[in-house]
Amino acid sequence: MGYSIVANGESRSFPNGDAFLAGTTDKADVVIYLGAELVADDSKAAILVELGTESLGRHTGEASGEEGSNVLGFARYRNGSDAPSKLVELVRQPRTKDSAIAAAKAVLEAAGLTVVVCADQAGRIIDRLVRPKYNAALRFLDEGLATAKDMDLTCRLGLGYADGPIERVERGGLAHHHDVTKALFDVFATPAYAPARRAIVAKQREKKT
Repeated sequence: MGYSIVANGESRSFPNGDAFLAGTTDKADVVIYLGAELVADDSKAAILVELGTESLGRHTGEASGEEGSNVLGFARYRNGSDAPSKLVELVRQPRTKDSAIAAAKAVLEAAGLTVVVCADQAGRIIDRLVRPKYNAALRFLDEGLATAKDMDLTCRLGLGYADGPIERVERGGLAHHHDVTKALFDVFATPAYAPARRAIVAKQREKKT
């Protein structure tokens, strides 16, 4: 199944030079919006809108839990400034068409990506799971529980992680972590999402440069 892309600026999911950008065809059954304003079209098998931390409802509107059509949201997981991973979170609404989900998955999986389907919540699955852990590690560092190296080593050796929480969040960018956690805190008001002090400092320093 072919796809076309409507883009406005560089995409976090498919940055310039990504092979996926070269696979487009004209008059495709699936349309993918990257930073561009959504245009509804019921004749398409599926329409995908790239998301940041926001909910898909921001683009489609909502209707008392009855919203849903052929429009889905998506985000390819990326740890800050790291290269995008193979994992794509595909966002559905309560009444999203099953045929649209199948069409979207077919296009993304044909490109070698792994797709998981989730409900329409800010932060989707990964950020809602990992951001509180990064915040906790940063706060433990402030409290002197352990050094950054010791916490990272413990997670790698004791839990089998590929990298530790401090090295991972710093590699992705503390200012970026601040932006994501603040957006989640604004929506859910859960203390675990409140940006850690070191992330706030990094954001303040970013604004000065």
